[in-house]
Amino acid sequence: MGESFFGLNVAVRGLFTAQRNLDIVNHNLNNINTPGYSRQQAIQVASRRMALADGTGMMGTGSEVTGVKRIRDEYLDFKYWSENLSYGEWSIKRNVLEDLEVMFNEPSESGFTRIMSDFFDSLQELAKDPSSAAVRSLVKQRGVTLTRFFNNLATNLEELQYDINYRIQTKVEEINSLAVQIQQLNRQIYITELSGNTANDMRDQRTVLVDRLSKIINIEAYEVVAGYTPDGREDKHFVITISGKALVDHFTISKLALEQRPADKKVNREDIPNLYEVKWADGNKLNVKGGELRGYLDVRDGNEGDVNHDNELVSPNYKGIPYYLKKLNEFVQTFARAFNEGYIDLDGDRAFDADEFGTGHSSGYGYGSDINGIRFFTMTGESRLPLSTADFLDGAAVPAEIYDAYEKITAKNFTVSADILDDYNLIAASDAPGEAGNIDVLNALLDLRRNMDMFSEGAPEDFMKSLVATLGIDSQEAGNYSDNQQIVVNQIVNRRLSDSGVSIDEEMANLVKFQHAYNAAARMIQTISEIYETLINKLFV
Repeated sequence: MGESFFGLNVAVRGLFTAQRNLDIVNHNLNNINTPGYSRQQAIQVASRRMALADGTGMMGTGSEVTGVKRIRDEYLDFKYWSENLSYGEWSIKRNVLEDLEVMFNEPSESGFTRIMSDFFDSLQELAKDPSSAAVRSLVKQRGVTLTRFFNNLATNLEELQYDINYRIQTKVEEINSLAVQIQQLNRQIYITELSGNTANDMRDQRTVLVDRLSKIINIEAYEVVAGYTPDGREDKHFVITISGKALVDHFTISKLALEQRPADKKVNREDIPNLYEVKWADGNKLNVKGGELRGYLDVRDGNEGDVNHDNELVSPNYKGIPYYLKKLNEFVQTFARAFNEGYIDLDGDRAFDADEFGTGHSSGYGYGSDINGIRFFTMTGESRLPLSTADFLDGAAVPAEIYDAYEKITAKNFTVSADILDDYNLIAASDAPGEAGNIDVLNALLDLRRNMDMFSEGAPEDFMKSLVATLGIDSQEAGNYSDNQQIVVNQIVNRRLSDSGVSIDEEMANLVKFQHAYNAAARMIQTISEIYETLINKLFV
């Protein structure tokens, strides 16, 4: 009698198989917009055959679903993680350098070129009438405007460096958070698959987390065979490493940590204090080779690869915020030295040479004054107030000491001296006392505007134009690299979607196919039922 119902059992298997396939199609359609979801497919095979009792052969027993596989190309995952790393780095550099371009604000009506031009134009007006109180006041105010331009620019750069330092902290916390989430998924996946199941959805969730991690820092993610399970299957462990050291090792993690630099141990002279160093939590050095974190570190610390006294690289070989602060400091030091002392570095070696002192503001006399030696530009003191000439020089008398005094000036503390602010009549014009019409010193100051020997780049405006051009080129380069990498990443994403993504058309076709299979199996059950009903009724009636 059991063999009589064999056909009914085969039809029921077909019914269950079609039902399972329909469930998987339903799951795929419901997750069509789920980020990182990989379409799933039933592993359908012919069920175990049965030998016929009369020895005439084997009889098929229908079909069954032995598992559900996740459609995924691991090569595309590895390729995506590799390209996403570079995209993350250059997109960060692009954004920060664009912020820097806005700060320099060139060319514009309020940029350096206009401010410097206004300052020298006021000196030109003073040359027409050195006794004019209105013009002298104008020169003082234009000098203040010039110094404040550098003060504000330096302050904004320092604030940007502080902001990037905070973003580095945020990225490190994000890396640790992702590592913990991946560790927890590893545990859940391992427990689920220990019984022979496949944790498809959890593996998708883990891949999404690894995708996010790959954009932040250089990682390698892979499964390693740690042995074999009691039933003979490979015991696989999921590992994520950063420069060879495991961030996630199956069930364990090694977190990253932040350590503030001591105030007396800056990487660059221009750095703000207490910047973060990123390390492993166990104290080992972390080698960040790419990603958003590398981008932030380069723009925060980059100073063209500065080295220390032991010839050790202490700064990334990149033009970041410290580089532009250093160039601004170089400008104000050189310009103030040239304007005040007439010092022009003819050799271009930025080293002291007494013979290179010429006619500067300190050589002249103000209107109605027999006092010379007044410096037009100085710096702010500890009280943040402008220093007088005497306080600025602090006893420096010989040329070498005077030269060194200017090394203390930075773009942030650059200012017009307290002497000039208190009395604009001290603005020097003549090279002799009591000669109101004598403008020899003023002419020497005006000549500085076109002095091509002041900087290796040329005149003062040429220096700043060169600096802005360098920034523009670096920003454009970062933008090009970012755009190119985005194209590559998008191409890989499209390939992943074409392979692993859910297609409505394909799933609807499968829906119709499996629905017909289900209906056919149900029809078979109905047919066999009618056959048995007829047979039984005929036998017992």
